[in-house]
Amino acid sequence: MTNPTKSADPTEPALLVDIDDGIATLTLNRPSKLNSLNPELVCRLADAWDQLAADPTIRVAIVTGAGERAFCTGADLGQLIPLFTGARSPEDEWDERLHGDLRLLDKALLRRTDFSVPVIAAVRGFALAGGTELVLGTDLRIAADDSEFGLTEVSRGIIPAGGGLAKLARQVPWAKAAEIVLVGDRISAQSAAEMGLVNRLVPSNQVMHEAQKLARRMAENGPLAMRKAKEVMITSNGLPFDDAYKVESRAAGVVMASADAIEGPRAFIEKRPPNFSGR
Repeated sequence: MTNPTKSADPTEPALLVDIDDGIATLTLNRPSKLNSLNPELVCRLADAWDQLAADPTIRVAIVTGAGERAFCTGADLGQLIPLFTGARSPEDEWDERLHGDLRLLDKALLRRTDFSVPVIAAVRGFALAGGTELVLGTDLRIAADDSEFGLTEVSRGIIPAGGGLAKLARQVPWAKAAEIVLVGDRISAQSAAEMGLVNRLVPSNQVMHEAQKLARRMAENGPLAMRKAKEVMITSNGLPFDDAYKVESRAAGVVMASADAIEGPRAFIEKRPPNFSGR
């Protein structure tokens, strides 16, 4: 697996992707810039998520940051925001591509409802602004007990429009979400855990181990079942029960018609591990 503790080689891409036995590990690879989002990283992240979504062999993904100081500190204020505001013109292929399709940032931050691969965030150090928004786009979160979170955009005169405003109040109580968004201060890992923003806190040097252990456990599950379950959780969120049940039933119909739905019970009866195919 990719080692997220190493320093980035300047010749390496801004995103490292490693796939091992159905588990994809995406490492934001700008540790000297606290893994902030520049145009290259945004484009590579958007492409990586699309590639994982199209690959039925991928069971689960882990997203993390290189180095020990930061998961991601959001937009690179010298490169990304000036490109969006028009304060600077495109200078290379990554700038040109992002300038021509701003939806790539939505894809990069998982600000979408069509991505059903389960994702684990492995957070060490700072996860601020767009870094917190990326965490909000994941499904399970393992964080270092000394990590920090925050949507700090209002202190820069902008807003967390990478999914933060839409998602946060659906994931934590309203008053907590309002404080995070409108005050803009950082919050501790302990506070994040108490409000349910993260699943587990562990020492920093155990974050990737814990995330990989969880990913391996999830990789034993039916991949189609997990993707469809996540799809229903996302698309039924906020619907009246009758409408939500219809979404659930449609997904159940697809899963029950699959080879995996036959294999799972059969393996249980035969007292052996299931051999899921994702079909």
